[in-house]
Amino acid sequence: MRFLFVHQNFPGQFRHVSQALSARGHEVVALGVNPPTGEPVRGVRHVLYKERPFPAEKVEHPLAGALYELADKMARGDSAARAMRALQESGFEPDVVVVHSGWGEAMFAKDVFPKARFIVYAEYYYGGEGSDTGFDPEFSRPSVLADQRVRIRNTHLLHPLSACDVALTPTQFQKSRHPAWAQERIRVIHEGIDTDRFRPDPKATVQLQTAGLTLRPGDETVTFVVRQLEPYRGYHIFMRALPLLQKLRPNARVVLVGGDGSSYSTKPPEGKTWRDIFLAEVVQQLDMSRVHFVGRVPHTVLTQLMQVSALHVYLTYPFVLSWSLLEAMSIGCLVLASDTGPVREVIEHGRNGLLTDFFDHDALARAMADALGNQEKLRPLREAARETIVSRYDLAQHCLPQMLELMENH
Repeated sequence: MRFLFVHQNFPGQFRHVSQALSARGHEVVALGVNPPTGEPVRGVRHVLYKERPFPAEKVEHPLAGALYELADKMARGDSAARAMRALQESGFEPDVVVVHSGWGEAMFAKDVFPKARFIVYAEYYYGGEGSDTGFDPEFSRPSVLADQRVRIRNTHLLHPLSACDVALTPTQFQKSRHPAWAQERIRVIHEGIDTDRFRPDPKATVQLQTAGLTLRPGDETVTFVVRQLEPYRGYHIFMRALPLLQKLRPNARVVLVGGDGSSYSTKPPEGKTWRDIFLAEVVQQLDMSRVHFVGRVPHTVLTQLMQVSALHVYLTYPFVLSWSLLEAMSIGCLVLASDTGPVREVIEHGRNGLLTDFFDHDALARAMADALGNQEKLRPLREAARETIVSRYDLAQHCLPQMLELMENH
């Protein structure tokens, strides 16, 4: 069979399944905008295409921002469709097309390959009760205009959903965000966690060269890991909890992993970063010799950092669940997480982790201090966390076989 994967940042969620399909003798082509990072995907021919921007004129209207965003998605969809037609003209006619719908690339895919089985990766659908929209009143408040913007924001997602043969999403929470008619065609299959790679290591060490420190299991190390230090992942709440944590646990060290950009939240004021804004809010109350910002680190270093972690804190709006949480659980971290919809799907308070109110930073600080002071008592939670991932999200045993079955069987 011939497979086409379309993802602007390929491989993204498709690394394991595309490589496995190639290993099983299928012809696999990937289409994307950006050159691949990390290890190459063996056996996959990666074709890059150039985006043709949409020359939108400036319009004075309350919905203009949402319309510009939609125009960008349409332009990307058109660019991807042109690249697909070029593949078609070169003689490549796929049996199965798998497209991530988040950036617009899926909008016209079915028009190019109408006979192919069309699988849409439906990562998220915006709006509705219990979602990220309007969740944090510090940054957004419900309004008619906000609802209108959300409807426009979902436009480029609706076309692929209506045209697909089947859709795919990694969690039940993400499936539940979609309209009822779309949920009927959505399969829940996570990309999977390599539990042999992400496992406990009592001999792990991490060097923080700028601080001249070596961290080991048993140290009071609190880890906070995100793609970007931004409100969507609770960075502001975490920072506000640190002054009280330092008073309660004077030996605790905090290591924050994440970039200074903005992946999901609105952009900060011009010339500033969310990291600096919320650090400035509390810096006078902190002993900064015990707070370490390490930026974005290689995955191997991140794994080692989680292996030495005494407590891993994960906060999120009701939004896409991060791989980092499941990797931390697979490593056997003691996890303290926000009591929000996507997290409750994997963490049960007191059984395989701890939950706390997203907005209550004092409660977060006290929960962190209590967890650091009761490491041995809470050890069963670490073991249960790893068992959760092994039994439900293991790549080789569960997720990849399900993914291959979906891809190969018409």
